[in-house]
Amino acid sequence: MFGYVRYDLPNLFLKDLMLYKALYCGLCKSIGASCGQMARVGLTYDVTFLSALLHNMTGTDIQVEKQNCFEHAVKKRPIAKVDELTKELGALNTVLCYYKLTDDIADKGKGRGRRIWFKKGFRRAQKKYPALVEIVERYMKKQSETERNQTASPDMAADPSASMMREISVHFLGERASEATGTLFYELGKWVYLIDALDDYEKDRKKKNYNPFVLSYGAETKAELMERFGGEISFLFDTLFYSLRESLSQIEFSFNRDLTDNVILRGLPLETARVMKGELPKKMQVKI
Repeated sequence: MFGYVRYDLPNLFLKDLMLYKALYCGLCKSIGASCGQMARVGLTYDVTFLSALLHNMTGTDIQVEKQNCFEHAVKKRPIAKVDELTKELGALNTVLCYYKLTDDIADKGKGRGRRIWFKKGFRRAQKKYPALVEIVERYMKKQSETERNQTASPDMAADPSASMMREISVHFLGERASEATGTLFYELGKWVYLIDALDDYEKDRKKKNYNPFVLSYGAETKAELMERFGGEISFLFDTLFYSLRESLSQIEFSFNRDLTDNVILRGLPLETARVMKGELPKKMQVKI
């Protein structure tokens, strides 16, 4: 579910790479501040991107300073300072990890040991950010119901996760929320769900786990799936990318948008192409 939202490194300015790294480390510290140190093991690229996007949309300045952390105790590195936005995003990161593992336990019987790492953090998030946790919990239940009903349509299967992201955007943006921002976050949530399902096609088919692409197309392998139905699946994602571009063009940003444009307009399509080809993911450069 996590780790698909990535930048396109060859077309990323050095300043934006440094900003991403600072945000990545800043989110890690923010998870510790809001949910405790154990929850930091769940740090994700996806919520790091949300940090960049929401700081820009809300006009919240990112202050970067050289700091130490438990992983870099000797040499200081540029890290985004913890603020109220990143603390709540840290809680979101923890809650999403907790529910992802809860879903794994229900579907596959795996993840009980790992979920322990997030149990205290989840409770702290419930206490500090009840409205945010309620949104995630409500849509996770809808997602589980959709999957239990064996929904075959990829669009319908992705709707609860996509709708959750749209409501989360309203929660964070408040009066800055608009139809365009809602569409942007909806399509981002939809993309994450669908690309995860497509990536897990063969594994889910073998283990008989729920997967809308398996139910819709039934091909033996992903290679066969793409050979027979690649055009239809490409159209699904191309339509999604068009909607992302259109909504993005209607949103006013407070600061430079090079980093977020790189991820949305270049990183997501590249990651989609990688998954369609069945290639392994490249390692993200987030350390210096």
